[in-house]
Amino acid sequence: MTSILDRPLKPRTFSGLGRRRRVANNVVTVLVTLSTVIALTPLVLVLYSVIAKGYQVITSSVWWTHSQAGMTAFVAGGGAYHAIVGTLLLGLVCAAISIPIGLMVAIYLVEFGGGTSLGRLVSFMVDILTGVPSIVAALFIYALCVATLGLPRSEFAVSLALVLLMLPVIVRATEEMLRIVPVDLREASYALGIPKWKTVARVVIPTGLSGIITGIMLALARVMGETAPLLILVGYSQAINYDIFTGFMGSLPGMMYDQTSAGAGANPVPTDRLWGAALTLILMIAVINIGAKVVARIFAPKKS
Repeated sequence: MTSILDRPLKPRTFSGLGRRRRVANNVVTVLVTLSTVIALTPLVLVLYSVIAKGYQVITSSVWWTHSQAGMTAFVAGGGAYHAIVGTLLLGLVCAAISIPIGLMVAIYLVEFGGGTSLGRLVSFMVDILTGVPSIVAALFIYALCVATLGLPRSEFAVSLALVLLMLPVIVRATEEMLRIVPVDLREASYALGIPKWKTVARVVIPTGLSGIITGIMLALARVMGETAPLLILVGYSQAINYDIFTGFMGSLPGMMYDQTSAGAGANPVPTDRLWGAALTLILMIAVINIGAKVVARIFAPKKS
């Protein structure tokens, strides 16, 4: 009498299972590819429209060297120099305020107070601040600084409102980069007797610096296109103003809004300026993003 163990095993066929897996893999590949095409189509159409309608304006040398001072909606000419300068100044002030604060908050959450009550409260407030609309941030700064403290409407007030939008992006980007730094590097530094603050400054931050820089530049690119704080906290000026604390200030989003009010769409002169300002802003943001990738690649840890 033969036992079950002595019976020869019949080879199992996986042809049906392998066929189903291939079909499922092909279906998922088609769906993912189709989703990517659908997501890219609006972006490509927007870029095509802006480039096609704005490239003739920005190819003029006057566009980059002159302002709109003395120009009207019915006279062609002038440039966007005042708006470019105002946008760059706005970005520099926002970066000077938000980058140190955002880095310190992220370092505290990861290295010092992540498990404390204060750390959980800070993390919760950062999550809330992430979803705050720009117009709410602008109204808060207006109520606090302009209405209560009596400060004038200026580009500095706009910078304070945009800082509220930049902070959560910088904090989260820095926090994620610091968390992926291997714990072994910290422990090796502690084993050598190096204090924690010096370990963070000399080991942790340099290791995650490429991602931190990328997050900072992406946050800066986001706030450069905001319009609501500009409309509430500072007026638009067609002339150049280098003083961020007093007077109206030109900016590319403000210029687009001003040209829309001047009859863009019906009048060809403000229409051309509108598309030119939009393309200029896109180019500036694209340069920032490309710079972020280049800097991230330069500061990326080298493979041994």
